[in-house]
Amino acid sequence: MEQERNPRAASEQAREAIVGIDVAKAKLDVALKQPKGKWKTKVVDNTPSGFEQLRAWLAKHGVSCAHVCMEATGVYWEKVAEDLADHGFAVSVVNPAQIKDFGGAMGVRTKTDAVDAKLIAEFCDSRNPPVWQAPSRSIRRLRALVGRREALIDLRTQEQCRLEVASTEEVRRSIERVIEHLDQQITEIERQIRKDVDDDPTLRAQRELLKSIPGIGDGTAALFLSHYGGELRFDKTRQAVAFAGLDTAKRESGSSVRGKPRMSKKGHSALRKGVYMPAVTAMSRTPWGKAFATRLLAAGKPKKLVLGALMRKLVAIAYGVLKSGLPFNPALHSA
Repeated sequence: MEQERNPRAASEQAREAIVGIDVAKAKLDVALKQPKGKWKTKVVDNTPSGFEQLRAWLAKHGVSCAHVCMEATGVYWEKVAEDLADHGFAVSVVNPAQIKDFGGAMGVRTKTDAVDAKLIAEFCDSRNPPVWQAPSRSIRRLRALVGRREALIDLRTQEQCRLEVASTEEVRRSIERVIEHLDQQITEIERQIRKDVDDDPTLRAQRELLKSIPGIGDGTAALFLSHYGGELRFDKTRQAVAFAGLDTAKRESGSSVRGKPRMSKKGHSALRKGVYMPAVTAMSRTPWGKAFATRLLAAGKPKKLVLGALMRKLVAIAYGVLKSGLPFNPALHSA
């Protein structure tokens, strides 16, 4: 995971207590390293009530301010990171590969959730990673709405597939009613997304910048805004690409190991999923996408690799227009 914009060290007060959290879908393994090196551990649910229990447990041990460190594990870290940041804790979110390498250097051979939590805390204490910048509440709300829209679209697709193989008229009518209801829900969610963006001058201007890119419509623009909108989180475009897991991972060692470069996929899966169809559209229907794909195909690259490269390019262009504040310029991408 790339470091975000405006990295800053945790304050000395926050670093009096160090907390490592091993994040899983259902639970959080927490290790508290106290100033004299003593350890306290706790397991809580990865839910809002679990977050409240975690803060109460820290307060019980006299901790009201701490440097908390966790890995960027899928999307399961986001809610607890936001909750802790909202309550004044310094939170760092690091690439799991960094923790793995640190554990190897420390000679750690045992792997359990409790051991991982302590290892994360030791990494935090030793390396003092930059503090993560929590997204604004308006961006969080937008992300929730966009996520709900995608979930409803997935449900509608499932029902449409069932409609094609419906064996009786009663089943067909039932499925059609469900699809009609889902269409209404999707329309309402999209209306709310437009209203939220329209009501925010910054997001409204950023949406227009994104829609200047051929191949990006309202849905994709809202997806990008939910992750990249508002105050920009990354200094460099490649960091925004890595956040989506669209960066290239190489595997080379000595003269014998020469693995093919692959998409890392160590990033936000919703972004990768959401940019797939816009990339397909760009490759087949836009001049800049056709030119980009033609150049790679002419160089002998397989179509699947070209599509992945176009997904990466689309995110880079999108973040580029947000960072520059200038609309898409076809002259820069037509060669």
